[in-house]
Amino acid sequence: MKANEDNFVSLIRKGREEGILYVIETYSGLLHAIVRKRLFMAPDRIEECMNDIFLGIWRNIDSFDESRGSFEGWAAGVARLEAIDTLRKIQREQRIQTVSMEDMEIPQEGSSVSELAEAELSEETKEILGCLSDKDQELFRRVFLEEEEPESAGAALGISRNNVYVRIFRGKEKIRKKWKERKRA
Repeated sequence: MKANEDNFVSLIRKGREEGILYVIETYSGLLHAIVRKRLFMAPDRIEECMNDIFLGIWRNIDSFDESRGSFEGWAAGVARLEAIDTLRKIQREQRIQTVSMEDMEIPQEGSSVSELAEAELSEETKEILGCLSDKDQELFRRVFLEEEEPESAGAALGISRNNVYVRIFRGKEKIRKKWKERKRA
């Protein structure tokens, strides 16, 4: 059976290769553009991501519901999520490959320089977070400086999961506004 716009989803659901080949032929341009937009700094990973997208479509076709939207929109969502996952993998690999500052030995005579730099960073952080409430400052410190998961930071501060993300969004907006005003002055 030849795949076409009307039957390719059912062919994929039946495990027929013609269905996914139709998707590759028809939608690869759109999906490639979505991936390229997110992985522009890692062009060597785009092809791998594209393969993962088509595999994801193949394996998860049962989650596609025609009544909720078009296949094109669903496939674009799969592509976005896969590209984000690939970015996270790249970031994890880079973290592993880079040597952290804690692992480096700093000579004793340089300790005053490092203390000065630490104090300067601390002052700058206080200034940046100064426009936020005390609770929001603590949330930002935990999430962005201590790299704690937002959910666990919120739980420790007695903030609901949804409210954590709202506070982070609004806090970022306040900080941006403050720094724009500061640049103008």
